[in-house]
Amino acid sequence: MDYALTTTVARPFAEVLEEARAALADQGFGVLTEIDMAATLRAKTGAEIPDQVILGACRPPLALEAVRAEPSVGLLLPCNVVVRAGDAGRTVVEAIDPGVMTTLTGNEALAGVAADARERLSAALGSLEHPRPREDHA
Repeated sequence: MDYALTTTVARPFAEVLEEARAALADQGFGVLTEIDMAATLRAKTGAEIPDQVILGACRPPLALEAVRAEPSVGLLLPCNVVVRAGDAGRTVVEAIDPGVMTTLTGNEALAGVAADARERLSAALGSLEHPRPREDHA
């Protein structure tokens, strides 16, 4: 089962992380949680991994519709979006495919919510491939 929407861009991690937050907001998602995996693993285990941040994205109208259709769907929320440093200055951005909600629960009432969320997450990731011009603040 394919469970991720993915894009890879040839820009630095910190830049893409900021752009990902903005792209999610443009699609109506708020970031409820943010976990710096590299810092957490370094602090807890001493391990070094490339930069990686998990953004817990939520679009409240979709979350409400999903919870009404399947009360236990909160186990699958929020939609996780991972921004991680890749090779050669590239950055990978992945989002959980919301269709997983329908597949895992077997509840077809979630199909519309999942399709809407998938379309919005795909648009957010797609916009990272063609970033907005940066504003210079002189």
